[in-house]
Amino acid sequence: MATFQFSVALRNARADQVQAISGGTAVLNIYSGALPANCAAATTGTLLASIALPATFMNAASGGSAAMTGTWQDNSADNAGTAGYFRIFTNSGATVCTVQGDVSTSGAALNLDNVVFAAGQNFTAVLFTVAEGNS
Repeated sequence: MATFQFSVALRNARADQVQAISGGTAVLNIYSGALPANCAAATTGTLLASIALPATFMNAASGGSAAMTGTWQDNSADNAGTAGYFRIFTNSGATVCTVQGDVSTSGAALNLDNVVFAAGQNFTAVLFTVAEGNS
C-alpha cells in the first residue's frame, strides 16, 4: 500500500473544507443509535437535538487541525434518549450531510457535556476538532 504524507499547507486546506463546504448556515444534529456507514447513508435513530451552528463554527486550521469556535449549545433538546452519533448538515433542511461521527463525553469526534438527553434539556458541545493525517 502506498504511503502519503501531506504538507502542513495541504492539511490545513483540507481541514478548512469542513467549514467551507458546510457553509454559514450549518446545523448540527445529534441522534440516538448507531453511526450510519457514511454521510450518504440514510439517517437512523431519533433526532435528540439540533443546533444552528455559528456562521463561522470552525477556527482556521493550523498545523493540520481545525477546532470548533463559538458556542455550540441547545437550550432545549428535542427528544429523550442516549446520543449515539452526530451529523453536520449544510442547512436546517438536513438534506446534505457534510460530516458525521461518534459522540461521547470524551474521546469521540464530538464531545458533549452529557450524552443522556431528556426532552427540553440544555446541553453543550465541548470539543470538536478535525485533524488531518500526519498532523
